[in-house]
Amino acid sequence: MQSTISSKLHDLESWFNNYDSVLIAFSGGVDSTLLAKAAFTSIGKKAIAVTADSPSIPRSELTNAKSLAKMIGIKHLVVNTNEMENPQYTQNPSNRCYYCKSELFSTLSNLLKEKDIEIIVDGTNIDDLSDFRPGLQAANENQIHHPFVDLKFTKLDIRNISKHLQLPTADRPSAPCLSSRVSYGQPITLKTLTKIEKAEAFIKELTGIEVLRVRDHNNMARIEVGKHERSLLFDEIIMDRIDKELKHIGFKYITLELSGYKSGNLNK
Repeated sequence: MQSTISSKLHDLESWFNNYDSVLIAFSGGVDSTLLAKAAFTSIGKKAIAVTADSPSIPRSELTNAKSLAKMIGIKHLVVNTNEMENPQYTQNPSNRCYYCKSELFSTLSNLLKEKDIEIIVDGTNIDDLSDFRPGLQAANENQIHHPFVDLKFTKLDIRNISKHLQLPTADRPSAPCLSSRVSYGQPITLKTLTKIEKAEAFIKELTGIEVLRVRDHNNMARIEVGKHERSLLFDEIIMDRIDKELKHIGFKYITLELSGYKSGNLNK
């Protein structure tokens, strides 16, 4: 097992050695953190991690990305993206992620030309190819490279290598943008995103829950937590405090998804 992990890590670092310079689309999640680490190990200062900042990104995620980049030692840039100015995005169709990723990758492409960087990479892995990922079309249109796909890495491979490297993201739950909590067809507004961010921050601080989504269904909050974390909510005082705070934030009804969190619930 250990030799397989070491071999895969060697393959990843070797992949980056084929290029002079690279921009990494860096969210600070498990995938992009491993990419940043491997790229920095391979080509050093010629690797740059770039994090997008917009209203759909929780402040805690931006802070986390900055901290991880500093830990790795890689040069880190934060760029503003303006997907909220695109009505095709804010109308929230089922391919919303396409418009978000188009904004991100076009911004990175401009940066690539400005800094004379050879390629842009992201953390797409082969498991992602079987999921509903409209953003992949935007990646293809902007010639984004996918090292994990080229090397046939699964999510489990990425987590195992991250553990081997003792990266703090090895067991980190996925953390998609706040807009992913809004049911398709319901407009995305700054007010809605702010409500969701505040609600999730409150519940996490109160309970210690790690896997959490507060879905917004036209002012109804549907709380999803990890299947093994549901019992953390089974307390009347905690439920009363969550109900009171989320109504204060602006939700009218507060509900709990009894089956727990499942990735892609809104895609159903």
